[in-house]
Amino acid sequence: MHVTTDASAPWLIVGLGNPGPEYAMNRHNVGFMVADLLAERIGGRFKRAGKAQAQVVEGRIGPPGPANRRVILVKPMSYMNLSGGPVNALRDFYKVPAAHVVAVHDELDIDYGTLRLKLGGGDNGHNGLKSITKALGPEYHRVRFGIGRPPGRMQVADFVLKDFSSAERKELDFFVDRAADAVECLVIDGLERAQGTYNS
Repeated sequence: MHVTTDASAPWLIVGLGNPGPEYAMNRHNVGFMVADLLAERIGGRFKRAGKAQAQVVEGRIGPPGPANRRVILVKPMSYMNLSGGPVNALRDFYKVPAAHVVAVHDELDIDYGTLRLKLGGGDNGHNGLKSITKALGPEYHRVRFGIGRPPGRMQVADFVLKDFSSAERKELDFFVDRAADAVECLVIDGLERAQGTYNS
């Protein structure tokens, strides 16, 4: 699927997660982790976004010249299930086309650390995506960060709200770094190039 948009339009990069220190290292918060790393890379700090229930950083990604892209990094502060409200408010405020919205989120049906990038599609039971899709429609980009399935009979809700295991944490920084690279590649070079490089 190819969506044509104004190349000069800004990109809204949304890291999905839950606010509060008790959630910081949860599997469900890997979107926040990627957003934090991207903010660090562009030398910005998250600040409260006016009336929208979110924190934002504005900056630019890419080399100087035509490939340089204006980005707004977003961490919704509304809790996962209500992410769509703040995302929609910020999309309107910054005049971002839906195809320039990127949601970075945890994905149960992919092995831990594996990435899949795509445009559009369903929400696969992910409440953050469900909320964004309800607000924007489905035609936005997703960077899906694999967390694997829960072991044994553990409930999905318990699994995603648990911290990454000590074994997973050994590789977490590497995988978060790679996911941030994938977001940058998507914004600068387009979906096809990013898929070819990062859809492992």
